[in-house]
Amino acid sequence: MSHGRRRPFTAAVLLVALLSSVAACTNAPPPPLVQPTTTAPETTSSSGQPMPTEVVVGLDHLEGGFNPHTLADLSPTSSALSSLMLPSVFRPAADGSLQLDTTLMESAEVVPEAGKFTVRYRIRKEAGWSDGAPIAAEDFVYLWEQLRSQPGVADPAGYQLIEDVASRQAGKTVEVTFAKPFPGWKTLFNNLLPAHLLRDAPRGWATALDEGYPASGGPFAIRQVDLDRGEIILERNERWWGTPAVSDRIVFRAADKQGQLSALRSGDTHLAVFGADTATMNALREMGDRVQLITVPRPATMQLLLRPSSRQLSDVRVRNAVAAALDRGALIDAGTGGGPADQLQAHAQVLAPSEPGYVPTEPAGAFPERPDPARVDRLLSEAGYQRVGGVWSRDGRPLNLLIAAPFEHEQYVRIAEAAARQLREQGIQATVTTPTGDQLFGEMLAANPKTEDPGSAVSVDMAIAPRPAGGDPAAMMAASFGCPGVAPDSEQPFPYNAAGFCDELLQPTVDAAITGRLPFAAASARVEPAVWNAAVAVPLYQQAQVLALGRDVRGVQPGHGFAGPFSTADQWLGTPAKNDGW
Repeated sequence: MSHGRRRPFTAAVLLVALLSSVAACTNAPPPPLVQPTTTAPETTSSSGQPMPTEVVVGLDHLEGGFNPHTLADLSPTSSALSSLMLPSVFRPAADGSLQLDTTLMESAEVVPEAGKFTVRYRIRKEAGWSDGAPIAAEDFVYLWEQLRSQPGVADPAGYQLIEDVASRQAGKTVEVTFAKPFPGWKTLFNNLLPAHLLRDAPRGWATALDEGYPASGGPFAIRQVDLDRGEIILERNERWWGTPAVSDRIVFRAADKQGQLSALRSGDTHLAVFGADTATMNALREMGDRVQLITVPRPATMQLLLRPSSRQLSDVRVRNAVAAALDRGALIDAGTGGGPADQLQAHAQVLAPSEPGYVPTEPAGAFPERPDPARVDRLLSEAGYQRVGGVWSRDGRPLNLLIAAPFEHEQYVRIAEAAARQLREQGIQATVTTPTGDQLFGEMLAANPKTEDPGSAVSVDMAIAPRPAGGDPAAMMAASFGCPGVAPDSEQPFPYNAAGFCDELLQPTVDAAITGRLPFAAASARVEPAVWNAAVAVPLYQQAQVLALGRDVRGVQPGHGFAGPFSTADQWLGTPAKNDGW
């Protein structure tokens, strides 16, 4: 099993970027410092000053990679940090619908008289980044430019419909013009990024956010990132123009499952959000009323991609044979360990099990739940393979599949290794490779299958990949299974989807759904059977974590929609810090 690693982060690079940006933004007065108000209990330190209040959060991992817009960084850590520090135009309301974030925005509305489908955004004048730069049109432009063209992003389809983003009124009014109507426009421009710091970052889009954000537009800002120790410290953002956070700081600490349990028992962590297997869930329940347990679904469905763009899997009979060789239940168990995600098994190609409107769409017998050797034999024989010496071969070459999984995520790798073992048991050779997430989603799976060298070392037959959820359903369908369009201003094709799938006969239906000419339900009724028949993706389960709350923290909520518990972290009431050394 081979793997790569991210390039090391240096604080000096970030510091230089920050200092340069501040010097470049002297024409825009920074927002005033906010004097925090807190209802937290005060304890006096040895110096006579009130101790800061903090909430300590336990997490599974604090691996590098915090870009919430990329498949490589689609993780609980990036979700947590982005919800605390990155501004969004709309956020989920209590009923799950999208509601304008009036802390950031004055208004966002479709402009009927504009001729083309145009949305006008008005940003609050006081909204700014923690380094003093205003949150403005350039941040909208930057996100649009990146998400429509960069490979490996999570939700590109809506951005690819935009043909222009214009700045008005010193950047505080933004007019976004679409080439076609897009009813799902409210799902766009969430988790805005500081364009003035990232546009010319020396390491670019793929790695610039490997270890945090260079500026905050939320109630907290990064004070320290120490991935070697497994600790990230956030402190109250003094330039936050909204209501100040209740607690002074939030501390993220990584530990294994036994470490999490021990810290919860001792009170060293106020709450923990982590993946839990059966044994861990039993241990948590044994704590009784000392902890409150809540299942938190994640906005991603785990899936096994069988890529038709692969030379070895270009024949649908071979893809179906591979699917018939798999023990789907064992793959799910390898990923979930019997934890909360095991209750969210997936049987649809677009919507995740916890999303509104989800219904199983899998045809009876499409993919067997357990290996079906007879079906494997029949399909591979029809495709011209013979089993010689226990190995399936054709024209003297064994069927040998390369399965890729991002090495940063243990559950992905466990599933890949389990799938490889299952295939070998059925006479199909399989090898697992574990590149970085950036390499896998940004390079290997985004390559144009028409130009990719068939003998290239980066050619991937199968991949363990997340299918994002929570956005506009039609846009998610287009991102997962639509054919790549072309940028109207450059005639350059957009990146391929991770599955390497394109059906020209289905594309008009996908286009009609994303532009609202066809209801999503009607489009899904046409697209999903075709995707199942093509044996492109084997859905496994929706990711989920357990939220374990201790007694010494107040104000923690599960969060609406897929916002998660960290969406209300500014209201958390912790306890006086045990260490007053900031």
